[in-house]
Amino acid sequence: MTEDVEVSRRVWTIPNLLSMLRLAGVPLFLWLLLGPHADGWATAVLAASAFTDWADGRIARRLNQISHLGQLLDPAADRLYILSTLLAFVLRGFVPWWFVGLLLLRDAVVGAALLVLRRHGYEALQVNYLGKAATFNLLYGFPLLLLANASDALAAIALPLAYAFIIWGAVLYLIAGGHYVRQIDGIVRAERKAVAT
Repeated sequence: MTEDVEVSRRVWTIPNLLSMLRLAGVPLFLWLLLGPHADGWATAVLAASAFTDWADGRIARRLNQISHLGQLLDPAADRLYILSTLLAFVLRGFVPWWFVGLLLLRDAVVGAALLVLRRHGYEALQVNYLGKAATFNLLYGFPLLLLANASDALAAIALPLAYAFIIWGAVLYLIAGGHYVRQIDGIVRAERKAVAT
């Protein structure tokens, strides 16, 4: 069952401003991690990003401020935070490179499928609940991993939680990617079938 949602072309909405703020925080987050190794401040920026990610969607639905720009900015900010965090974590030795490679491969496959979808004249697909759940897990697991590395006293609690969130997030991220590709394949096949008949 599809929910009818009015999507506007407005730019200056509260959810879009929150998404822009999140995007502006990406270079600051990377500098804090890779420059002064200020893991505490980087954790705060990442936690603020996770909160605004939750808040912008909620505000958009409640105030009827869902927009085309927001549908682009929200997942773009998520991807940039995830990719920049993974890049920094690999460079700092927090996660293995193959883990990051697996997630990048998923993004490359989904990106190629989206290009095929656009060639057929369709807009990008809406983020599904699996994708949202994956992002939620990753954006809560990353600050916990930073916290575990920043404080020996908190590591015993924060580290298992961090790995649980990150592993679940990665699994859901891969499943969501497979779901997007299957959905796109279904749309393209249906269109080809309609043209042929």
